[in-house]
Amino acid sequence: MKSAILSSVLPMTVALAATAGLAGKALGAEPDKQFFRSVEGKWVGPGEIVAGKYKGTKFTCSFTGSTPDGKVGMSLDGGCRVGMFTQQMSATVQHKGRQGYKGSFMGGAAGSGLDIIGGNVVDPHKVVFTINRNQLRGVMQALVPDDNSMTVTVAVRVDEQLVPVIGMKLKRVDAVEVGSIAPN
Repeated sequence: MKSAILSSVLPMTVALAATAGLAGKALGAEPDKQFFRSVEGKWVGPGEIVAGKYKGTKFTCSFTGSTPDGKVGMSLDGGCRVGMFTQQMSATVQHKGRQGYKGSFMGGAAGSGLDIIGGNVVDPHKVVFTINRNQLRGVMQALVPDDNSMTVTVAVRVDEQLVPVIGMKLKRVDAVEVGSIAPN
């Protein structure tokens, strides 16, 4: 049962977390780059399924965020654990010119995951992505209020409303100091 949760619901969570580091509105815009840089490093923290069949299920995730050289976007790799079951997770998002931000989580909808079909970096601290898999439509939002914390929320469309289904609170666990000047 816990394995079913990991394979069906947590992919949305990772997509969201991955998306957290992956958004933008204008090609190469500084807020976009600033947001992606803020997600670089190692992150860990708890999450919970807040709606649906598995409501109340708690899990713990660990991710490493990186940005591609010369491109606007990000990759997030790691995994999430429920009890003794661990599911490897990965997500990638890049700006694709006029198409905007495109990406995939866990191989995309053609595999066992989700497609990231659009997105917008709202400001240097917040990103919102549109996610898709078959009839499932939703959004993933990531908020990085300071250098050492990130919250990710995944919501799916039910009828005409967006219903939050997954929430995560991650903390930075590496020594990266975002925006700081390296000592001599």
